[in-house]
Amino acid sequence: MKITNVHNVPDQFVRYARSDKYSKGDADISVTQLIDAPRISILRRQHDSEMSKDITDMTYALLGTACHHILEQSEPDPNEIHEERLSIEMYGWKLSGAIDVQYYEADGSITIMDYKVTSAYAVMNDKPEWEKQLNCYAYLVQKNKDKPVDSLKIVAVIRDFSRRKAKEANYPDSNIQVIDVPCWTFEERQDYIGKRITEHQSCQQSFEFCDPLPLCSDEERWARPSKWAVMKKGRKSAVKLFDDQQHAELFIKDQEKAWKGVMNSATPFYIEHRVGEDVRCEENFCGVAEFCDQYKRKQKGEVNECS
Repeated sequence: MKITNVHNVPDQFVRYARSDKYSKGDADISVTQLIDAPRISILRRQHDSEMSKDITDMTYALLGTACHHILEQSEPDPNEIHEERLSIEMYGWKLSGAIDVQYYEADGSITIMDYKVTSAYAVMNDKPEWEKQLNCYAYLVQKNKDKPVDSLKIVAVIRDFSRRKAKEANYPDSNIQVIDVPCWTFEERQDYIGKRITEHQSCQQSFEFCDPLPLCSDEERWARPSKWAVMKKGRKSAVKLFDDQQHAELFIKDQEKAWKGVMNSATPFYIEHRVGEDVRCEENFCGVAEFCDQYKRKQKGEVNECS
């Protein structure tokens, strides 16, 4: 992938990005690739030489790398292991993952911690990929060390933290948050990893035989469904959101009945159709939208079709 410098930032940023030494080793797939869409993984490999990204679009990734590096330099704790890469084999493929922190508890169990430099929005909303990632790490630890992993934590460094907003309900109260992640059973972890490996293998086989690649799911596209917003004149936010126009219209009728005799003019309510979108595709967060026939067909209105 080519790294550009459209905004002419200091060249040391570009040099550092180009010298990134990340590697999944001799594994067939990493945990981060495993939990992602098989289609995206194939397209990234296929079009790597054609892809480009500006250094300003890599800033947050660089901040994440810097945070990891700084915390690795802290005084070692005898109960901790940092940045250990573990692997297992399943269905003929080798899966690997680098775990930020393994903390050995007094009872012999292990707590896994993963650092994230992220947004306040991410901390305030569900991130299913964090749950999947950490439970995959837990499985790698259990298989390699034969010790239970009963605690999973995200250590989130909030890059856009606002002290003023910290007074609001549900907003993080500090710029570093430790978030407990749900723990799956050993069997659930094993079943999930097995299913994902077979999905990636199937996608790889489709690519090799020039068959259509499996489509990205709604979750993988970060699909945001269409909504019908009941709005009120003079108000910027919606009074209420609905999944279809009919229910929005019924709501307005009920409101009009309640307002009867109070309103001196036309109803202040109206409907605003908020068209759904595939956020990841539209913003090209996956990096391969321009090469993706699923995305191109969606743009043409040919939903859920694949050549």
